[in-house]
Amino acid sequence: MNTQLHTSLPLLTLVQMTRPGFLVITAVACVLGTAVAAACGHGPHVWTALATLVLAVLMHAAANVLNDYHDALNGADEANTQGLFPFTGGARLIQNGHVTVQDTHDLAKALILFLIPCGLWLAVQTGGGLIALGMVGLLLGWGYSAPPLVLMKRGLGEFTVALTWGLVVIGADYVQRGQFFVIPAAVAISFALLVGNILVINGFPDAQADVQVGKRTLVVRLGQRRAAWVYLVFASLAYAWLLAGVWLFIHPEPALWGMASMPLSLWAFVLLHKNADQPARLTPPIVLTIAAAVVHGLAMSAGLLTLIF
Repeated sequence: MNTQLHTSLPLLTLVQMTRPGFLVITAVACVLGTAVAAACGHGPHVWTALATLVLAVLMHAAANVLNDYHDALNGADEANTQGLFPFTGGARLIQNGHVTVQDTHDLAKALILFLIPCGLWLAVQTGGGLIALGMVGLLLGWGYSAPPLVLMKRGLGEFTVALTWGLVVIGADYVQRGQFFVIPAAVAISFALLVGNILVINGFPDAQADVQVGKRTLVVRLGQRRAAWVYLVFASLAYAWLLAGVWLFIHPEPALWGMASMPLSLWAFVLLHKNADQPARLTPPIVLTIAAAVVHGLAMSAGLLTLIF
């Protein structure tokens, strides 16, 4: 690997290549998983929790860089003239001439090569099940945009993203608990659905470019109006599942704090439905969608932590 490329780039540029604004979603997933474990009497063990958060965020960063690399190769970001930076259309650093395609490739490779031994170390500390989760996470992060899987071109992008962030919650819990358990998986579902909605709504301004390069997002397959209703279905399922989980005694009752994000999701849908065919006006619902996922995860975490104080 040519590391000289990275050392010649400013640190700020390297950070920008990872699309740092979205990394908060992964941090929230780690907080939620750790809170679930703590509510069940496991931890929190601070150092392993911090190690989990750092490695998960770096894995997300690697996936973002890898996605920009492949979008540069297939022309998706170059063709995207309606993207709403910094939310859609990639980091735009290649297209604006700040970094090269090779720089992006090398940074993704460096991050992955760093993650593998660090992930193995954490697995030794906490349990072998983490290796399986890490391998699945790497596969999904790689396969989302990279051949031969290219899941985003097979109509599986939204599902892949939702599954990945659900696994982050489960993994953060596993690090504390040392075994797999049903409660973190159940708690992860509503959060994962709201994270999936981030990809759904990001598909609206990117739709024209996605069609050109063969990305089969929900917006491309269903059209703007029907995809907007799918957004509402995802959000409705998230909150219905949370309510059902508490009613069925799967979720601890304080998980209901996660309902605090429902107004954000509903307002985002109202704006999306109104402006579905006007991509330039979708920044507010995109922001609300990201906020809904963040508030949902943090509110559930706060509620669950009341059980240990």
